[in-house]
Amino acid sequence: MKTIDELLSEGVAGKRVFVRADLNVPLDGTTITDDGRIRAVLPTVKALAEAGARVVVASHLGRPKGAPDPAFSLAPAATRLGELLGAEVAFAADTVGDSATSTVSGLTDGKVAVLENLRFNAGETSKDDAERAAFADRLAALADVYVGDGFGAVHRKHASVFDLPKRLPHYAGYLIATEVGVLKKLTEDVKRPYVVALGGAKVSDKLAVIDQLLGKADRLLIGGGMAYTFLKAKGYEVGRSLLQEDQIPAVTEYLERAEKQGVELVLPVDALVAPEFPDLKTKAPANPTAVAADAIPADQEGLDIGPETRKLYASKLADAATVFWNGPMGVFEHPDYAEGTKAVAQALIDSPGFTVVGGGDSAAAVRTLGFDEQAFGHISTGGGASLEYLEGKTLPGLAALED
Repeated sequence: MKTIDELLSEGVAGKRVFVRADLNVPLDGTTITDDGRIRAVLPTVKALAEAGARVVVASHLGRPKGAPDPAFSLAPAATRLGELLGAEVAFAADTVGDSATSTVSGLTDGKVAVLENLRFNAGETSKDDAERAAFADRLAALADVYVGDGFGAVHRKHASVFDLPKRLPHYAGYLIATEVGVLKKLTEDVKRPYVVALGGAKVSDKLAVIDQLLGKADRLLIGGGMAYTFLKAKGYEVGRSLLQEDQIPAVTEYLERAEKQGVELVLPVDALVAPEFPDLKTKAPANPTAVAADAIPADQEGLDIGPETRKLYASKLADAATVFWNGPMGVFEHPDYAEGTKAVAQALIDSPGFTVVGGGDSAAAVRTLGFDEQAFGHISTGGGASLEYLEGKTLPGLAALED
């Protein structure tokens, strides 16, 4: 795929450059609680603006139902982008209507505008090709060139991600180029030992990637809510812990395959349990108990890996040459259940190898728990996109940029 460096070498002064970014930031009302995704697109926006382009930034935020919803407005993200750029950023109150048209028309060389949430238009996410195409046509009228830099959305067959690049000269921004380069290190000529730590709530979300990694990774460390389905598959009592019983046959097969293929699939040896899920708003003390993984009481719920598992996982990561981590080890949002996730994050920092934090909740945990982002080899901006790439799927947004 062509990159932004090639576009810059061709010259962009005076051109309207549509940047499909990922400004899908978490909000508390109108307050951004983590601006990582906005900072991730800064290099691309800055380079284009400094080269004299008229930059039109577009993104989705949340899951509005194809119509305007103030709760999902990109206005706070536009304001934050302007603060980070140190320059005024214009904001269009719609996506392809009068406000968008006049805002883009009013741009001068080197200036930046942000369009309102793309998902306020049903055509963005429509499964109907014609409806998506019609929206893409209207977006294309706002620009001369397309730059894809919203890695967190490239696994979606949406109008601004898949259809729009086909209508304009298209290039990959710095973020997408970096993300793809990192993922190639996890799939091609991987340095070993290659260790993957997977957590998160549902094992069903990770089955496809586990299936692929059983043929590639040397070790798989399993934590988070998904671990209890693995423990149940081994015949353990898991009490009131998160459990997907319908996935037990698949998990049992993976345990057997791992043994046959010589892949070390490591499960928790202990867990922190409590009678109920903690209050994440008040962060009231939860007073959990550490118990062996095969001795979870029937009336208790597993909410984090235990102290012995923390030590075990740290030891399994200590000699890794390549590490991919996706998914927290427990309910890290509550201080009583954050130690497992902290331990894995610290083990990645201590590892001598190339370490990748696979976006989503893992990236949020790194920031929430106060770790230095620069201490990791790479923190992805797209958890779902990263996983689908590792699963070997064709990502529509990348395929469109490669055409």
